[in-house]
Amino acid sequence: MSPARVRTLSFGFGALFLVAGVIGIWLLGLSVFKPTWNLSNHGPKDYRLALGALMPWWVIGGLVLASAKRTVVSDAQKALKTLAATVELRRQLAQVGEHALLMCSGVDVAYDKVQVLFDVDLEVREGEIVALLGTNGAGKSTLLKAISGLVDPAGGSIYFDGRDVTHLDAVASTRLGIIQMPGGRSVFPTLTVNECLNLAGWMYVRRDPAHVKEATARAQQFFPVLRSRGDQLAGNLSGGEQQMLGLAMALIAKPKLLMIDELSLGLAPTIVGQLTDIVREIHAQGTTIILVEQSVNVALTLAERAVFMEKGEIRFEGPTADLLERDDILRSVFLEGAAQGKAVAGGSSGTRARASARSVVAEKAKEAADVVARPELLSLTDVVVRFGGVQAVDHASFELHEGEVLGLIGPNGAGKTTIFDAISGFVRPASGRIRFLGNDVTDSAPYRRAAMGLGRSFQDARLFPSMTVVENIALGLERHISLKDPLAAACGMPAVRDAESDVAYQVHELVDLLGLGAFRNKFVSELSTGSRRIVDLAMAIAHKPSVLILDEPSSGIAQRETEALGPLLLRIKDEVGCALLVIEHDMPLITSISHRLLALELGRVIASGSPDEVIRHPEVVASYLGTNAAAISRSGRAAPDAASVLVGTP
Repeated sequence: MSPARVRTLSFGFGALFLVAGVIGIWLLGLSVFKPTWNLSNHGPKDYRLALGALMPWWVIGGLVLASAKRTVVSDAQKALKTLAATVELRRQLAQVGEHALLMCSGVDVAYDKVQVLFDVDLEVREGEIVALLGTNGAGKSTLLKAISGLVDPAGGSIYFDGRDVTHLDAVASTRLGIIQMPGGRSVFPTLTVNECLNLAGWMYVRRDPAHVKEATARAQQFFPVLRSRGDQLAGNLSGGEQQMLGLAMALIAKPKLLMIDELSLGLAPTIVGQLTDIVREIHAQGTTIILVEQSVNVALTLAERAVFMEKGEIRFEGPTADLLERDDILRSVFLEGAAQGKAVAGGSSGTRARASARSVVAEKAKEAADVVARPELLSLTDVVVRFGGVQAVDHASFELHEGEVLGLIGPNGAGKTTIFDAISGFVRPASGRIRFLGNDVTDSAPYRRAAMGLGRSFQDARLFPSMTVVENIALGLERHISLKDPLAAACGMPAVRDAESDVAYQVHELVDLLGLGAFRNKFVSELSTGSRRIVDLAMAIAHKPSVLILDEPSSGIAQRETEALGPLLLRIKDEVGCALLVIEHDMPLITSISHRLLALELGRVIASGSPDEVIRHPEVVASYLGTNAAAISRSGRAAPDAASVLVGTP
């Protein structure tokens, strides 16, 4: 496909070759058929047959040229826009002082026939930290991929440090200093930590070995834990340690422009606080940074300027303080978040708010007492899990009651996901017992526990990428299909058709419940990280479990969706009639929905009780929450300090 700025010229040359080609074919026909040129009505008419044979070429050529008509005006406008961007960039470079390190002008990106970015303009000056914000599926990660050369833009231009990099591949872009740290886990899980660090400097190991040695030492100084874990597989590190390793690898790659995709994804507040401090230090050393972050509270503590995207277009660009004054934008990102942060609670309004908060706490305490009195659905007794010589779970004991929401919190590597693996049957405990619905399931296979009514979602949304959204959700209903005879299905028996209609109806209900209507017929591989998390949740609900285990449900979801997730989970609990066991690092979310909280550290339970009691526990504050208010309050209102988050003052 021709780029937009030369497409009109391409069609012009195509028309020239079409005319010349037709004439050439005609002359070839004359040499083969050798017609007689008798123009009378009574002589041979071979020349008329030759001309008639050329008619399809002329018709097809006319249709091709006609199809170019609708793109001529837009292509001419894009060409003028690109020219203006080039002139502006040269003017900046000619002046002394700051200039745009990165300039995107009219960038369009499409996946097959689906256009994702529409005429995106972005300018990042040297030495800036820019926060790239937006809802799920807004195109933030796609824009980073276009800048780093992982995706080839269909239109527009991208300039980096005065050079056109629009159609450079990823290797060439990396050599120029454009480094992207992907969202999720950006490490090689089957390599050791030291091997990952060595691999990060592959471009400079021969040309500049001194830089590789110095950058590796600096990275290990930033992240001392990597030095002690050098011989461990990267895949065995905790989520926070993997993010540290990914950031260290990006530093060794000699970045002029560092693009970080979802820094806080799935990380404990203490780890997020450490990483934000390190990002500031990296910036202080002269690196320009673009930060894509789902938590607006975290992003705005780092960035000097914010860019907000929605549906593939940029809706706002300016200082972060100006963003807080745009209520129309904030409503797209928050439900109450920063908009509440602008309100000043004072006088009688503050008194009323505190009184209301106390009444809510009392009501939740009464509800929790009622729930704990109900029958147990799941219980763990002195469960121990070991990996080699490492004890990941240390005599953990707790129970989950009918209709209860039990939250698990703790730093990365505390053993939370390992407990989930033991409950699900993916890991067998070294000792201890697990009971589900009154049955001992310690040694049962995962599929048997699922058949009994145990549902689970995973941190990394384990879906079928080559299937559509509705097909994935339909798979979650497989346990409830009454007729599973392949012969009856092949014959199209009435009972099979009735079962399929029932599945289709239930899938439609779930799609409406979770707001997936716009994605229902899309392949899962085409969805953003946050949208895949919602599909994963839909599949877990479709299973209709008695106990639903959710591993970081807000991970990768935009802040607006995170703030809406709490009421949605409670609604799901009531409609499905299940109990919830939830791991979550977003403190406003987990404290708002949980009847009880369990805090873990190094595989052991260090605190349990009501959310209000647990988040004030000294060990929890020291090991998990820390003192970074933005990291603790990732969704909802950004509190002025950590203390106000912990005590819940308005």
